[in-house]
Amino acid sequence: GARHMSSQSLIESDLGKLVLQNFDEVSANTFGYLLEASSAIRTRIWAAGGQVRYTAYGYHGTEVLIGGSYRWQTYTNYTQGYAKMRLEGVAEAAWRKGIKATVFNCPEIRTNSSDVFAGLELSLLPLLGALKKEGGGGWVEVLWQGCQDLLKDGVTLEALLQMVLDYQNNEAMQPYYDFDLWPLPNSATQAEQTIGTSQEIVQLHKDKRILVSDVLSHHVVKAVGQLIFGEASEPSGPVLWLNHDLVARRLIAASGGSAD
Repeated sequence: GARHMSSQSLIESDLGKLVLQNFDEVSANTFGYLLEASSAIRTRIWAAGGQVRYTAYGYHGTEVLIGGSYRWQTYTNYTQGYAKMRLEGVAEAAWRKGIKATVFNCPEIRTNSSDVFAGLELSLLPLLGALKKEGGGGWVEVLWQGCQDLLKDGVTLEALLQMVLDYQNNEAMQPYYDFDLWPLPNSATQAEQTIGTSQEIVQLHKDKRILVSDVLSHHVVKAVGQLIFGEASEPSGPVLWLNHDLVARRLIAASGGSAD
């Protein structure tokens, strides 16, 4: 709408260039500093027959369930993406030197800081479908019912997920499914779809302070921690994606019969 501002114009400005430098320092360079500063400790541990692992929490889009199959998508616009790719480069360079440093690209979640990004939850909600696709079971049914109870009377989770699917299939969103173009700048039509759909979904809840995406974020964080911890002992590469299929399987495997 009238309030739309181009993210590309921002990053091309002097202020935007400073912002990108800050993102590089916080998201990427610090990982390199850690690898460099711990060199002596790492060498000593290796000499004693021990092993050293480094892990970083990254983001580079996520494969989520879209129309029955998993497809890569991303929250837009993710200006920090340039720094996140630099972070991957740091891990890849370390890996070539025999240092087991791995960036785990994790799914979108809602946090106090990410709440400034309207529409972030649209990438998270399809996890509900992934949980059923990956096996379902009693724990998943309890979780679904708990999420259903957060919605207003007459509103179903199925209807909410259909809204997300309609958003995913909207013509304005199609350019943003091209992995090689990430991170694309925003557009007026994309922003209208993302923000508008997000606002509509929030309105479907009984309490705008307690959302389905809050519940799912809690479970994603738990699953991601378990996946990272399990993989870090023998990582298979410097950059790995924890997509919704892996998250769903981990949650189902770890479920104890309740959605707590």
